[in-house]
Amino acid sequence: MMTTTFKNYQFKPFIMDAIEKNHFTEPTEIQKKIFPLIKTGKSIIGQSQTGSGKTHAYLIPTINTLDASIDQVQMVITAPTRELATQIYKEIEKIIDCCPEDEQLTAKVFVGGTDYQRTVEKLKKQPHIVVGTAGRIKDLVNENALQVHTTKYLVIDEADLMLDMGFIHDVDQVAAKMPKNLQMLVFSATIPQKLKPFMKKYMENPEHVHIDPKQLASRQIKHIIVPSRHKDKTKIAKNILLSVQPYLAIVFTNTKKKAEEVADQLAAEGLKVGRIHGDLTPRERKKMMKQIQDLEYQYIVATDLASRGIDIEGVSHVINVELPSDLDFYVHRVGRTGRANFDGIAVTIYDQEDEQALDKLEDRGIEFEHSEIRNGEWVELAPRAKRKLRKKTDRNLDVVANKAIKKPSKVKPGYKRKLNEQRENFKQRVKKKTK
Repeated sequence: MMTTTFKNYQFKPFIMDAIEKNHFTEPTEIQKKIFPLIKTGKSIIGQSQTGSGKTHAYLIPTINTLDASIDQVQMVITAPTRELATQIYKEIEKIIDCCPEDEQLTAKVFVGGTDYQRTVEKLKKQPHIVVGTAGRIKDLVNENALQVHTTKYLVIDEADLMLDMGFIHDVDQVAAKMPKNLQMLVFSATIPQKLKPFMKKYMENPEHVHIDPKQLASRQIKHIIVPSRHKDKTKIAKNILLSVQPYLAIVFTNTKKKAEEVADQLAAEGLKVGRIHGDLTPRERKKMMKQIQDLEYQYIVATDLASRGIDIEGVSHVINVELPSDLDFYVHRVGRTGRANFDGIAVTIYDQEDEQALDKLEDRGIEFEHSEIRNGEWVELAPRAKRKLRKKTDRNLDVVANKAIKKPSKVKPGYKRKLNEQRENFKQRVKKKTK
């Protein structure tokens, strides 16, 4: 069987140079499917797991077709967060830096929290590629500073998160100013029902590319579950962090309020803790991301904002103080570690009410180790499945015992106690026989 390489797609020489400089060896599965589809001009809905090479699946073939001789906006990429927009921009820069001098493509990133007037002044000459947050792009378009009527491609990255954060209306306003023959590329981990009217409005018979993950999470990640045993989960997390001494750990919670509580509690224990959640101002978020990149923090407490799109290098451990209600976010969270051929460890502290969610993750291919920290060391526990089996067996025995030892037709005082004793004795006899 022939191996597909980047040479199969006849990309321009500067694109091939960029591929080589990025040390890409062969296209990922989503890239193999998206590359030829973009050539057809059809709109595309792409679904794939984190770390699948999705960003370059759309960047490489679209940038390959742009015309540097025309000073017009030819591609617009929207992202739900400033951090993701900045990351995409950095990847674009790596590609267009390889352009020949006489065919130099230009790109600009527009995000909130920056000087708006200075941004408008920079737009006297329109860039070929625009990437940014939907709100800032919408404001620039509404002020006629950014001319998007010439756009060839509109990319909506992390569309379901865009919907969750309430930004899809801004994207709608921007898309309305674009040409009818626009090629729209929507990338999303999930396709919520509420996203479908927007896609139907702008996408006629789109190609749907859904890459089923060969496994739910990277093989390089070890998944450990730790029972809380009704103890304070933050104290358990602290003990784990101090015992494993991570290079860099992200501790996930479900809400901003819980993130602050956990961060405050860890800080009170003497740990230097960074925080990433939606209540930070743009300036605070930017400062925090720089401090994290400069390795000023060993521990970061975050909400799911950090589990999607924000690429923090060197994360050795992910700790879930709470399991996310949407189990897809488990994959996004643990996907922050075990990247770029490094191993990672994902630890989830669970309660009894999390049993069903853990069952679902196991059904989807996650293999958990059942352990806990004792005296600073990992101690392996009996598999969770055995405990479930024992509970199920005990429930079945209850049913059998109730049928075998029935309530007498004539009852005397204290009959309930005697009845229960008879049933317990019956169950003990059955257990002995089955051992």
